[in-house]
Amino acid sequence: MDLTGYWVALVTEDWRFRMITPRKGDYRSVPMTEQARKIADAWDPAADEASGNQCKAYGAAAIMRMPARFHITWQDDKTLRVESDFGMQTRLFHFDSTAASSGERAWQGFSKAEWQKPGSLKVVTTNMRPGYLRKNGVPYSQDASATEYFDVAPMPGGGQVLLVTTVVDDPQYLVQPFIVSSQFKKEADGSKWDPTPCTAR
Repeated sequence: MDLTGYWVALVTEDWRFRMITPRKGDYRSVPMTEQARKIADAWDPAADEASGNQCKAYGAAAIMRMPARFHITWQDDKTLRVESDFGMQTRLFHFDSTAASSGERAWQGFSKAEWQKPGSLKVVTTNMRPGYLRKNGVPYSQDASATEYFDVAPMPGGGQVLLVTTVVDDPQYLVQPFIVSSQFKKEADGSKWDPTPCTAR
């Protein structure tokens, strides 16, 4: 399975959560704890901007739900690099079983990857900074983990689609795993690549 190249998100569901910033308090379908609801209800994008936390919704637990383009390349023989134009984030998937986190939490955390049969990639990300599952302040904590499964399939009429299933576990803010599936279409080149910084709104 070849994941390299440019991929663009196909937003075929949850349009109102992904293409625009939902209104405060609109957290339908997220299995949140009561504590998480209180945090989401108090969401203040101006405070995030003032504290330099505009990227809270662009962390590893949520970045693949963004209406973004992704550029996937091999950084080296054991590290897959995933860049997003929307939010200008970079993820590194480590295939070296001996690789370890530096200890410092980051938006993209630390991701360990392994190939699974038949031709599927599993990525487990931990050590993330607290962030948002959605741009309107739906939180995940520093104890959250994201498990992702990457698969490539042919598209009717030609082309390829990348399927990413994301399972977020968070003992603090979720009462059960939050599971979403995202699709991406492969593009011929990077001519539509448009890096834009994180925004809090």
